[in-house]
Amino acid sequence: MNQPLILIIEDEEALRRFLVPTLSGQGYQVLCAATATEGLAMARSHNPDLVLLDLGLPDLDGMAVLADLRGWSQKPVVILSARNQERHKIQALDQGADDYLAKPFGAGELLARIRVALRHRLPADAPEPVLHSGSLQVDLARREVHQDGQLVKLTILEYRLVEALARRNGKVATHTQLLTEVWGPGGKGNTHYLRIYMAMLRKKLEADPTRPRHFMTEPNVGYRLELDGTH
Repeated sequence: MNQPLILIIEDEEALRRFLVPTLSGQGYQVLCAATATEGLAMARSHNPDLVLLDLGLPDLDGMAVLADLRGWSQKPVVILSARNQERHKIQALDQGADDYLAKPFGAGELLARIRVALRHRLPADAPEPVLHSGSLQVDLARREVHQDGQLVKLTILEYRLVEALARRNGKVATHTQLLTEVWGPGGKGNTHYLRIYMAMLRKKLEADPTRPRHFMTEPNVGYRLELDGTH
């Protein structure tokens, strides 16, 4: 019973019939809910390790369910939705979703996204980690960044940007999230800040800034720090 527990909140019966054996076959424990009300009740009573959440639920929009979950839980939430427009993905990520999978999707992609979400969520009470991306090392406790074993001098804003990405442990950060966390509420909408500072970080921390290995762009969505592991 120590396998991760996954809660599926999805009203489409055919998709539930696909998801349950797919996940059970990989050793996951699975719970299902067909409505937002039922799903939220199960989430509170069972505290699942990960939630697969449909946005088009019959009784409450999935974004409202996500907001409720994020009010008390930081467990991973992966959105499953037929809403495949870019703005829907950005909105869900901005509101705290860990990933967004547009329907239709295959079993292999779903399982890969679940593995990533479970791996990248750090326990709330974990000590400040040291994260690695190839020869790049980010020490969150010491607030230091090393490249090839050498301390790299960063400005305050450069470090804040690295830290904001590192704390997501490989998860994409949207433009809005980064601007708010690094520059404060006044930074919202100023995406040119991100382009300028990301270019400076890549110049300092990438072997080839034009072909980044660590600081990756998610086109029109945001950025992520490609990580190897945590120590």
